Amino acid sequence: MGNPEIRRLRITFAKQGALRYSGHLDLHRVLVRTIRRAKLRLVYSQGFHPQPKIQLAAALPLGFASRAEIMDIWLTDAARDDHQKMAQQLQDAAPPGLTILDIREVDPRGPTLQTQVAAAEYEVTLLDAPDASDLDQRLAAVMDAESLPRERRGKAYDLRPLIYALHLLEPGDDGHPLLFMRLSARGGATGRPEEILSEMKISFENTHIERTRLIFEDISVE
Repeated sequence: MGNPEIRRLRITFAKQGALRYSGHLDLHRVLVRTIRRAKLRLVYSQGFHPQPKIQLAAALPLGFASRAEIMDIWLTDAARDDHQKMAQQLQDAAPPGLTILDIREVDPRGPTLQTQVAAAEYEVTLLDAPDASDLDQRLAAVMDAESLPRERRGKAYDLRPLIYALHLLEPGDDGHPLLFMRLSARGGATGRPEEILSEMKISFENTHIERTRLIFEDISVE
C-alpha cells in the first residue's frame, strides 16, 4: 500500500471564557488534546522527538478573547468533503470556550501560516472611559501623531506606522464605548492594543479586548 494522502486543513475557532487566560503554549496543548479526542490522525514531525504538525497564525496575548483564531493542521485521514462532520467531532471534543467556526482545505505545500498574517483587527470595550469629548481628543492625538516612539524589550520602535485604523464603533449592548483597531501583525512589526491604550492614557485593566479578524498578505489592509 502507498503512503496515506496528507491534507492540510485551516480551522477558524473562537477562544472565549476562561480559555482566554490560557497562554500560547497551553492553548497549543489544548488544541492537540482536542484533535486527539476527536480521533483525527495528526501528522507528526520526524526525528527523536516527533511533534504534531500544527501551526497557529498569531499568538493571542493572555486575557484577550477572540472570535477569529486560525490554525493549520496536517492529517492523514481527512476526507476531502467531510469538513462539517469533522467540525462536529472537534466541537464535541473541545473544552468550554473553544468553538469551531470553519474548516477548509489549503495547499499542503503552501507557506507557513505565521508568515501569511499581515494585520489583526480588535474590538476594545472601554469599561471606564473618559467622557465623549475627551475620548475623541485622545483618539485624534494618536491618529494625528507623526510618530509614537516606544520601547519594547529594550528596543526602540515607532508605534504609529503599525496602526492602520483606529476609531469608535457604536456602543455595545452594555452601553460602553467600543473602540475598533486594525494593527500590523507582521513578524517584527506588530502593533498591540494595550500599547495604543497606553498612548490614549486608558488603563488596559479597565477594558475587554477581543480579536475579531486576522488579515492575510493577499488581502488589502487599506
